[in-house]
Amino acid sequence: METYIHKVQYYETDKMGITHHSNYIRWFEEARVDFLEKAGMGFEKMEAMGVASPVMGVKARYRRPTYFAEEVQITIRLIRFTGIKFTFSYEVKNAAGELCCEGESEHCFLDEAGRPARPKDRWPAIQRMMEEQLEKGV
Repeated sequence: METYIHKVQYYETDKMGITHHSNYIRWFEEARVDFLEKAGMGFEKMEAMGVASPVMGVKARYRRPTYFAEEVQITIRLIRFTGIKFTFSYEVKNAAGELCCEGESEHCFLDEAGRPARPKDRWPAIQRMMEEQLEKGV
């Protein structure tokens, strides 16, 4: 489990001054990039190894709005890893600690040819990192 801080930008809000719903998905990605970097397996490193991990699905449930200039805390946790597919969960909270949004994103590992691949077979360092992060997140 890791925490990422994001300050809501003006361009992320609508006419009412409320964060547009699409931005939460972007924040999930920001938190995921940060999470993987801190785990020692950032996107640049994985891509240099010939690994891709596309988004297969994403969902979000909005609980309360966030506003321009507000800092939000995004907690990310790896909750599933099957060997090829994996799922992250996210919680976005405001400065008062109130839950504003929660969600999940599902991903898989692909090789250079775009075919599903198991890290265990091709990239043992990624396998170890995923197992370690799964253990931390539980």
